[in-house]
Amino acid sequence: MAKELYTAREAASALGISLDTLRRWDKAGRIEVERDSGNRRVVPAAEIERVRGDRASHLSARNRFRGLVTDVKVDGLMAQVEIIVSDPVQLVAIVTRDAVEELGLKTGMPTTAVVKATSVMVQS
Repeated sequence: MAKELYTAREAASALGISLDTLRRWDKAGRIEVERDSGNRRVVPAAEIERVRGDRASHLSARNRFRGLVTDVKVDGLMAQVEIIVSDPVQLVAIVTRDAVEELGLKTGMPTTAVVKATSVMVQS
């Protein structure tokens, strides 16, 4: 049975971010956390799913790499998105400008790279 609440460290790991980033996101209202009896941050599983976008869409691709967007370069109709998956792995996807705008991709946000054959798709 899956857990309903995760410690801040577990949640950060599941999101592919540092504990400090999770704390900053909490202060900025980017993620909703609760407090346990010891006033420590705990994160509901549903909130982790929301931030990761687990419910947003379903693809048949099996190769998914969760990470953080490190750079977005837009030039005309095309855009280049760099994603740090886990040090030292970094993926670079060339996508349309429309895709970047539609997904709202920004540096520092969590994302998922979906690899199918020779294509890399980006999911926010």
